[in-house]
Amino acid sequence: MSTPLLARFDSVTLEELVMDAALLTRVDRKYVVPRQTAARLLETLDSGTRVLEIDGARDFAYESVYFDTPDLLSFRMAAQPRRRRFKLRTRTYLDVGSAYLEIKTRGARGTTVKERSEYDLRLRRVLTDGARDDAASAFDAIGVAGSRADELAATLTTRYRRATLLTSDGAGRATIDTELRWEQPGGSGFALPGIAIVETKSPAAASRIDRLLWRAGHRPATVSKYATGLAALHSELPRNRWARLLRGPFRGADAFETDRPDTTRTEEPPCAAA
Repeated sequence: MSTPLLARFDSVTLEELVMDAALLTRVDRKYVVPRQTAARLLETLDSGTRVLEIDGARDFAYESVYFDTPDLLSFRMAAQPRRRRFKLRTRTYLDVGSAYLEIKTRGARGTTVKERSEYDLRLRRVLTDGARDDAASAFDAIGVAGSRADELAATLTTRYRRATLLTSDGAGRATIDTELRWEQPGGSGFALPGIAIVETKSPAAASRIDRLLWRAGHRPATVSKYATGLAALHSELPRNRWARLLRGPFRGADAFETDRPDTTRTEEPPCAAA
C-alpha cells in the first residue's frame, strides 16, 4: 500500500504484535477486493489503528516458493478438499534477507500443525536433504508415504507486498497484500496489480475491519495463493472451489513471460544438504 495511507497510523513493533496475537484464539477470514477498496479501508479505519513498522518501513516484500509432487498432491488435496492435506513452502522476507521453511499439515481429525524453521536464503528455491526429511516426517503423520518427499519440486512462486494492521481495540489484526504476482518455474505467470488480498484475524466475533468490509459489500472468500494461482494458470485442473474468483478478479490477470533462467528447478549444490 502507499506510504501516505499508512503514515497516519502509529506504529506497532513485531514483538508487540506477536504478543497480542498469542493472547487470543483467532478466526481467519480472507477477502479478495479491488485495490481501491483496500485504500478506502485504510482511509476509513480509526486513528487508533496501528501498523507494523520495522526499521522505518511499513510494508514489506514477500516471496513464497511452493513445492509439490509431479501429480500435484498438495494442490489436489486442497481442491477436493480432503481432511488430510499438506502445504510446503519456503517463505522469504526479501527486505531483511531471511528465509524460513514452512510445513503445514492437517490430519484426519482436522488438527492443523504448522512447523517453521530458518532456511538458507540461497537455497530457498530447492529442498535440502534436511527439508525432505522434515517433509517425510510430516507426510507420515497424515498417512502419506514419507518416500513421496523425494518427488517434491518447486511448482509455483508468489510475490507480493504486505502491510500488517492492529485494530485500536487490540482484538483484531489484518494483513493487506498488494502487487500480487505468480510465476511458474519456466518463467511464465500472471500478476493482479489492481487486486488486494485482505486477511483478518480476530476472536470468533468479527473485527472492525471485517465489519467495514461487510458494509462495503465484501464477504470472505475461499482463496489460497498457491492453489487458486495454480488453477488460474492451468484450466485443466480442478477449479470448482475457486470458480467464483477465477471467473471474477483472477480473470483480469496480466499474463507475462520472463527471460529469466529457470532457477527454481536447479540442482541442489553438493553442500546444500542439511
